[in-house]
Amino acid sequence: MTEPHATRALRLGTRRSKLAMAQSGQVAQAVSQVTGRPVELVEITTYGDVSRAHLAQIGGTGVFVTALRDALVRGEVDFAVHSLKDLPTAQPEELALAAVPVREDPRDVIVARDALKFTDLPRGARIGTGSPRRMAQLNAYARGHGLDIETVPIRGNVDTRIGYVRDGELDAVVLAAAGLNRIGRIDEVTDFLSVDTVLPAPGQGALAIECAADNAELIAALAELDDPFTRAAVTAERSLLAALEAGCSAPVGALADLLADGQIVKEMRLRGVVGTTDGTRTVQLSTTGPVPDTHDGAVALGRALATEMLTQGAAGLMGERAH
Repeated sequence: MTEPHATRALRLGTRRSKLAMAQSGQVAQAVSQVTGRPVELVEITTYGDVSRAHLAQIGGTGVFVTALRDALVRGEVDFAVHSLKDLPTAQPEELALAAVPVREDPRDVIVARDALKFTDLPRGARIGTGSPRRMAQLNAYARGHGLDIETVPIRGNVDTRIGYVRDGELDAVVLAAAGLNRIGRIDEVTDFLSVDTVLPAPGQGALAIECAADNAELIAALAELDDPFTRAAVTAERSLLAALEAGCSAPVGALADLLADGQIVKEMRLRGVVGTTDGTRTVQLSTTGPVPDTHDGAVALGRALATEMLTQGAAGLMGERAH
């Protein structure tokens, strides 16, 4: 005899990393509250978890997502949680982006030896990051401010990356504030990088909850976790990324933030940057307009800024753009 539908546990597909398990566990609790049903985590190994290649070499786009999406399509899990910045910009028709919860801190942070700030690092300091976006902006900032740094490509989970600093192999590593917050290790940060110094990856700090597009009941339940401002912001950021025709391993940073007058949100500002990884050339622009109240409005905001960036020469800085 099968269990009645209403009491059957919902199966949440998640990557196995400590960070993925932490953020999926938080979503599982929230979903259980809004549905009244238990939620069980189903651990899935993705290509990005097992490949030892650098993200820029394996393409970046979708390497942490495809296996989860395949499990959703096959009906092995009911919904999945992704770090939104890992999602390819094209949404598959058979899947629905049911919720984008309130965003965590989108900033990048430094974990450095001797509790150093970024600007206090010694000459020739070696800074580890697997992100061409971070390399481009850190090197550009260093060039503009007379700092002498070397960016070193690394991979691995949070423990591995911070380990390079603890072991003395690197002077500092760059990580996302949101991830460290979610696993309870934000106290290890030695410097928060202002978004004026390093713009985050499009969607950084936000989660994406996906389920089958034909599961109207689950889509309606998950929608209770959606934050309209976060969704509008990340939609604009990802639209910029898509219009630049860049994968999520390209050196593109973007951040949409809300400009408020007291308690009243008036406008949305979208900033975008693209640069060569050595920091010698960057294109950085911003645009401000009314807060988009539709998906298409948010997409249009991102497209418009991307078009301006392309006229300023952004295409030639991305390396991956073949045409």
